[in-house]
Amino acid sequence: MVHPARLEHPPHHVPVDRWPARPVAAEARRLGHYALTTIGRRTGRARAVIVGYVEDGANLVTLAMNGWGDAEPAWWLNLQAHPDVTIDLVDAPRQVTGRAARGDERERLWARWRQINKNLDAYAARRSMETAVVVLEPCRQSQE
Repeated sequence: MVHPARLEHPPHHVPVDRWPARPVAAEARRLGHYALTTIGRRTGRARAVIVGYVEDGANLVTLAMNGWGDAEPAWWLNLQAHPDVTIDLVDAPRQVTGRAARGDERERLWARWRQINKNLDAYAARRSMETAVVVLEPCRQSQE
């Protein structure tokens, strides 16, 4: 049997705790993931998705992409319709308000993501539209 570490795409049934330890790049350590729960813009039902983020002060920043295809991800369309959402982080859930970064803020945050993924601009060029940089800000009541 071939050891999972030697496969280009290891089988999904290998338990994570049995994978060999690999060094984690410094860029990857700056990333986090959270469960984002939005309200469906058409159904009104809660919808959850796992999203990666970088921190920007008290804000969490992610990119609205759907595998670099042209279609906007449903979570982003839902967030635009209902910007007040809940995110679940490791420590606790948070109430946040989502919005698209614009202008200089967008350029600054895009540059942060570019430091993490050197191919970001090439991937984004596959889309016919600009990829939204999404900022999740703590709700006022969450800050108090």
